[in-house]
Amino acid sequence: MAMANLARRKATSLFNNTVISSDAIRYSFSLSSTFSRGFASGSDETDVVVIGGGPGGYVAAIKAAQLGLKTICIEKRGALGGTCLNVGCIPSKALLHSSHMYHEAKTTFAKHGVKFDNVQVDLAEMMGQKDKAVSNLTKGIESLFKKNKVTYVKGHGKFVSPSEISVDTIDGDTQVVKGKNIIIATGSDVKGLPGITIDEKRIVSSTGALALTEIPKKMIVIGAGYIGLEMGSVWARLGSEVTVVEFAPDIVPSMDGEIRKQFQRALEKQKMKFKLKTKVVAVDTSSDIIKLTIEPSAGGDQTVLEADVVLVSAGRSPFTSGLGLDSIGVETDKIGRIPVDKRFTTNVKGVYAIGDVIPGPMLAHKAEEDGIACVEFIAGKEGHVDYDKVPGVCYTHPEVASVGKTEEQVKELGIAYTVGKFPMLGNSRAKSIDDAEGLVKIIAEKETDKVLGVHIMCSNAGELIHEAALALTYDASSEDIARTCHAHPTLSEAVKEAAMATYDKAIHI
Repeated sequence: MAMANLARRKATSLFNNTVISSDAIRYSFSLSSTFSRGFASGSDETDVVVIGGGPGGYVAAIKAAQLGLKTICIEKRGALGGTCLNVGCIPSKALLHSSHMYHEAKTTFAKHGVKFDNVQVDLAEMMGQKDKAVSNLTKGIESLFKKNKVTYVKGHGKFVSPSEISVDTIDGDTQVVKGKNIIIATGSDVKGLPGITIDEKRIVSSTGALALTEIPKKMIVIGAGYIGLEMGSVWARLGSEVTVVEFAPDIVPSMDGEIRKQFQRALEKQKMKFKLKTKVVAVDTSSDIIKLTIEPSAGGDQTVLEADVVLVSAGRSPFTSGLGLDSIGVETDKIGRIPVDKRFTTNVKGVYAIGDVIPGPMLAHKAEEDGIACVEFIAGKEGHVDYDKVPGVCYTHPEVASVGKTEEQVKELGIAYTVGKFPMLGNSRAKSIDDAEGLVKIIAEKETDKVLGVHIMCSNAGELIHEAALALTYDASSEDIARTCHAHPTLSEAVKEAAMATYDKAIHI
């Protein structure tokens, strides 16, 4: 346990009577805020105005109200939840689940003794279930606003001054909202590609891919990132012939290299095709069939691909247009992001920014953490977000989840390290449910055994990753994880076994 003790020192210091770390101060603030609403304004002027009702914005608004701040949230969509809830994370996960159920019924149910004469897709019903989920969740956020006394203004907000927002409401009126502190939480928008016009019918973004009325015979996905692979897998499961075109030499470049390769093989077994190191040079939509002219990224012979639908999934861009940032002097970088300091303050006093409009991963859960930390700073408390420990998940099947550093990153930093791996084929729960594709990989510092990164590919990897995130947060060692009793039989045991393989030896392989 010697190495485990080294990795445990930071967490131990939180409870040491003679050493009080900044983390300890943060936790004491967190505990005190549970029992008091210790910051309120005696003025009629609003304490916090949040522009944007997505995951970052609505969470910031609720937290601000919980801290006793008079709060207004402005959202132009007229439905809370932002891109994530309305046309992103939530509807895509609904379709991923529905399409997976269909695929399982068609391909694997018979192995389990569940047999059907004929399995069919009712696409309209599937889309209806997705829309119902979105509607219910949006209404749920409105209820949370009422519960926490957040004022909800529906309309497009634009800066008049650093403390005033002019709102063109969805009812056709105009009103001015004043705030001592204004948080920009307007999220991001689809990034287009030169020469390709998205009409959301035949050439679609992720928004259009969530609302197709027919299953395409052939679909081309431009971009092999998280969104492209998720949406491509939805339509591949439902019967589309899916080809993914990617400029880079690998899918999901941010993913650990070893995991990435196994992930691509898994998707190829599901009949998804990949054309890597390839660029689109022309698109012809003049006939019923869309024709894409492609060539190697480095140049070379051109070929033509045909499709019924093309999904453009080349990433996202910060959404800051139309906010009047120039009029009050808020600076942006060359790609439109708003630089902020560690307290989320822009270069203009009283104006803050969080989520997708600032540098960092464009993830809903990262935006939520930004929002909470930002309003804690505004309320005179201490906020904190550790961007090195933000988990990422690709919700295909199998899922791929990771937190911390990849093996490539550790090598680049020159850190001596050890690696432990455990295949799901050795996990009894995975074998018993006939879903044993994938592995768990743990990377730890060689000298201290401190966990540096965890990468998981298997069903429910998105749920398993949070044990790893907690381990990284408290500087745990792989031995700490291995010596924590895990229930049997569970998929989580694969994490324990990988940890055992990191500092010693696994049992079941």
